[in-house]
Amino acid sequence: MPAKRLFLLVFASAFLAQVSASQIPGAAARRYTDAHKAELTKGFSDFLAIPNVAADPEGLKRNADLLIWELKKRGAEAQLLTVSGSPAAVYGKIDVPGAKHTIVFYAHYDGQPVTPSEWKVTPPFTPVVKDVNGEQRIYGRGAGDDKAAIFAQLTALDALHAANLPLRANIRFIWEGEEEAGSPHLEAILNAHRDLVHGDVWLVCDGPVDQSGRQTVVFGARGDAHLEITLYGPNHGLHSGHYGNWAPNPAMMMAQLLAGMKDENGRVLIPHFYDGIAPLSPLEKQALAHAPVNDKMLKDAFSLGRTESFGGRLLESINQPSLNINGFSSGQTGAHAANVIPPTATADLDLRLVVGIDWRKQQQRVVDYVESHGYFVVESDPSREVLLAHPRVAKVVRDPASYNAVRTPMDLPIAQEVIHAVESARGEVALLPTMGGSVPLEVMVRAANTHTITVPIANYDNNQHAADENIKLQNLWDGVETMAALLQME
Repeated sequence: MPAKRLFLLVFASAFLAQVSASQIPGAAARRYTDAHKAELTKGFSDFLAIPNVAADPEGLKRNADLLIWELKKRGAEAQLLTVSGSPAAVYGKIDVPGAKHTIVFYAHYDGQPVTPSEWKVTPPFTPVVKDVNGEQRIYGRGAGDDKAAIFAQLTALDALHAANLPLRANIRFIWEGEEEAGSPHLEAILNAHRDLVHGDVWLVCDGPVDQSGRQTVVFGARGDAHLEITLYGPNHGLHSGHYGNWAPNPAMMMAQLLAGMKDENGRVLIPHFYDGIAPLSPLEKQALAHAPVNDKMLKDAFSLGRTESFGGRLLESINQPSLNINGFSSGQTGAHAANVIPPTATADLDLRLVVGIDWRKQQQRVVDYVESHGYFVVESDPSREVLLAHPRVAKVVRDPASYNAVRTPMDLPIAQEVIHAVESARGEVALLPTMGGSVPLEVMVRAANTHTITVPIANYDNNQHAADENIKLQNLWDGVETMAALLQME
């Protein structure tokens, strides 16, 4: 073959490859973020500066109104979905003529409560970019959980538009305003707008990627249920010298009650706690076997000398139900400590659920355990007569804002399409049956008659739910690429 012709063929092949690559949505998103990083960082910072906690309903409204404006600016139909007593959910709609499928993107704009005195890097709603070990992070409440996902979706729309890459499916956005409160009104909102919220799949864009940094696609999430237990001693604090060894101490009683709930290896000892677990499928077990093993790295990162051995390695543990003590309060400590027998002790329990276990039954199993230890259980503050009539009294408050676990089969055609789309943007991905955190997937599946798949973007060490919440800016840019690929699905 003549050299000139060979050169032309090679040049044409390279040119076509370059054009083809430029039409990949992930690549288009990368070019867009590379060209607009300063502007995008400023926009994200402005978004984070708007307070988004339940104690500030005006702040929540400002967030929702901004998002409606952002959607309309991009040509989407947008409205607020409301029911009485709930922050609004933001709804966006983009229809594509001739589209065969509808894809719903879910995220939430509300954030966890804040204690400003605990924030060391910056106040919670004064975002700042810091260089940490050579990587830039932006700090502020909602940075990793979950405003980043919303911002990435909006930016991905801009990137596709700039690259003249059209959407191929009908797109819906549902951005909730009270996920951090347990989504108590989400089902009512979805039921009231059933004609708007159905889709072939709901892509839940919440949570962190794998601790290794590899992009993750997750097919389920643990369910969640809460209980608050209060035990009673004297009707006011008593001098621990005069009445110690005589008046029952509710702090000690609570410590003994809680200690009996788990063994030293982490196995929950409450009867029937593990009954009903739906086993993982062979495909799900295979996915776990091929997932990154991060346990050693995480032990070092968290300064842990050991882990609870009952559940096995981390990814196996989160496919088991768990019992956690969120908090335990009684009396005072430190400079405020007093030599008294306190009148009450209270513990908040967090029950994480897996598929096959109903949240109401799991709450009842804990109540049955408390009763089996001699406590008369009440649901409201006990009267003096009740306290005198029973040697041990426990008030147990069951949180009704609870929900079950959900898993979507990995071998569904829509699941395979999602995996392919994410891989086109991020390369090899980690496939997980279950996410450790909880999202109200059951509500979505039931009310929207759909399947859910979770595609998170935040770094694992984003201080989710804690002070100094952050996201690595690289995770945000990577997230734009991921969202662009998903938005371009057919």
